[in-house]
Amino acid sequence: MSTDLFERFKVIDVDTHLTEPPDVWTARMPASLHDKVPHIERVNGRDTWMVNGESLGSPGYYSMAGFDGLMPLKIPETYDEIAPSMYDAQARLEFMDSQGIWAQILYPNVGGFGNGYFLRLGDREVVAQCVAAYNDFLCDWTSAAPDRLIPITAVPFWDIDLSLAEIERCAGLGHRAINFCNQPQDYGQPPLGHQHWDPIWALAQEAELAVSFHVGGGNMGTLMADEAEMGWMTNFAKISSLIFLDNMRCIADLIFGGVCHRFPELQLVSVESGAGWIPPALEAFDWQWRNGGVHLEHPEYDLLPSEYFERQIYGCFWFEQAGAVAAIQRFPNNILYETDYPHPTCQHPGPATPAQYPRDYAQWALGDLSDDHLAKVLHDNAARVYRLD
Repeated sequence: MSTDLFERFKVIDVDTHLTEPPDVWTARMPASLHDKVPHIERVNGRDTWMVNGESLGSPGYYSMAGFDGLMPLKIPETYDEIAPSMYDAQARLEFMDSQGIWAQILYPNVGGFGNGYFLRLGDREVVAQCVAAYNDFLCDWTSAAPDRLIPITAVPFWDIDLSLAEIERCAGLGHRAINFCNQPQDYGQPPLGHQHWDPIWALAQEAELAVSFHVGGGNMGTLMADEAEMGWMTNFAKISSLIFLDNMRCIADLIFGGVCHRFPELQLVSVESGAGWIPPALEAFDWQWRNGGVHLEHPEYDLLPSEYFERQIYGCFWFEQAGAVAAIQRFPNNILYETDYPHPTCQHPGPATPAQYPRDYAQWALGDLSDDHLAKVLHDNAARVYRLD
């Protein structure tokens, strides 16, 4: 039997990103709106997303896989320096074949990891059209291989009625899950535990759509501010480490706020948040739940936090070793594998990074796990969540 885990198992990568092609919005919206929607302009030699003369950032910052450089010192300046597998569907499939990865779940960049960056466009009608255009683009892009390239609906969470309509529309188009903001309070909305969001959870549960909460879904601007003046790269490394805490709070909101209790069949996925912290966090949740008298205030809650987690919440990992193995052994049905391709922290290295290629990392970190656990973490759990088999 081959020792290559990516030959033995049909690997599903549950967190990858699309470097949006330059015409995502301009190809789907009237010419009269082209200045008001994200479009690419060459600014000082660098391809840059622009709206109304304002910069939304450059695609090179999140297209670093395989690139010989580190942010912000050296990034791809134009699309000519970005690998086609980051923005072209057929090239992505060829890349996946070369890496031994069967399927990938796809997340955005321009609109933000929790979709809140769409609000930077200003006019709410234009914002709504841009969200719909992005979701339509996903359908077009993933049509190259609908069983391997999996679209996740961008949800305009700032408008409940619009969110419900867009979720229902995209479910009819074949989307397999929804991408929701992990910190809506950063945008003046109620936190996740509030019953304000129950109509969305109810629709997702009824439609059998998993709900993804990607780290960095809140306001990344305040996180990236180097107020201690430690240096951009050092601060980025610090934030990339601590951002896991965002989804620890996210999971706590979902459990302590009763979302899991009220929607017992809803599948909830914590994306790009690591897995090693999950067992000790849930141990703390269970202790404080019992010690703090949650059962007196909410006698309807019939499970402990760790039991709610086991029933319907999932965590993801991509570089951990001992922490990931411990989490898999404790929660073998709840841990999913990802690579974060093609982001700066992904498992597709460039010459300046210490990352390993996915199949090498998997063999090194996971090789001692049982076949049962390997099958679950590399394929079965994700296939169940996203209804892929």
